[in-house]
Amino acid sequence: MFLPFWRRRADFCAAVPTTLARVALGLMVGCSSTLLFAQSPTDYPNHPVRFVVSFPAAGSTDIVTRLLAQKLSERLGQPFVVEQKVGAGGFIGNDFVAKSAPDGYNLVLLTGGHPSSVAMSKKLPYDPINGFGMVGTVITYPMVVSVATDSDIKDFESFLQKVKAHPKDLSFSSSGVGSLHHLLGEWLNIELGSSMLHVPFKGAGQALTEVIGGRVDLMIETATFSFGQIKGGKMKGLAVSSDKRSPLMPNLPSVSEYIPGLEFSSWLGVAVAPGTPGAIVDKLNRELRQIIAAPEIKLKFAELGGTASPSSPEEMKTRIQLEIDRWQKVVELKGIDKQ
Repeated sequence: MFLPFWRRRADFCAAVPTTLARVALGLMVGCSSTLLFAQSPTDYPNHPVRFVVSFPAAGSTDIVTRLLAQKLSERLGQPFVVEQKVGAGGFIGNDFVAKSAPDGYNLVLLTGGHPSSVAMSKKLPYDPINGFGMVGTVITYPMVVSVATDSDIKDFESFLQKVKAHPKDLSFSSSGVGSLHHLLGEWLNIELGSSMLHVPFKGAGQALTEVIGGRVDLMIETATFSFGQIKGGKMKGLAVSSDKRSPLMPNLPSVSEYIPGLEFSSWLGVAVAPGTPGAIVDKLNRELRQIIAAPEIKLKFAELGGTASPSSPEEMKTRIQLEIDRWQKVVELKGIDKQ
């Protein structure tokens, strides 16, 4: 007679001698305990960890990744190995981590460009929010609006006067269509009711040449690049995009002092695969807070134009969602074609 599989299994178990059954049960429990121990968050990390860089070498993302990897290795006793997976505007490296095992052994630095890339993309290889386990932000840095030193625009107030008088005559640079630089410039256009011309370049170096040469009026760039140019006398800073003045260049006003509500700081934040145990995420968050609180790290961040900015995983997640909503609104209002 045919019996369901669970009935056959029960009959079989009943036929096994008691001693043998106990031995089998002991082996099962032992194996289960071994698996649980191997995956225990308290044992993390017990072998090398991969720290993925999604952008080219020598950029701020690469520099900060290597700095954090070195310090995590020292504190946690396992190598945090930096591995570059560059391409497609960061999508390749991000996607690798998003689809990796949820065990905390693959990390990546998401950037302030993560939300803007979402707003500009027709299709993404991952869920930008739930496709990652957010660990926390580590650094923030403003964007900077600047002009050539010989420009007739003397400060941000005179810029506002000029753009009000000639709303269609000015131009601004960016590192490409859909970049943070571009979208921030368009946000300015929205708030000022202007139509400044967007001029995209492949890099900050090209944009700098054109602005200094007088062929483009404004440069919108990260503090990482701009602060050095301003200190070196090549550019004249007008304002920073952060909600308040940067302690690294306090003489520059924030844009929000003139246009309330227009405030933005780019950032870098650590993420892992979704579903990574909370205890591992919390451990990484605690370690990162300790690392970026160190004076030597704060000094390194200052050299990049940024400040240490720790956050909880939930705060990082909320930040990304708010920025996605903001940039999507800018893209919609300005009719920018998605890529």
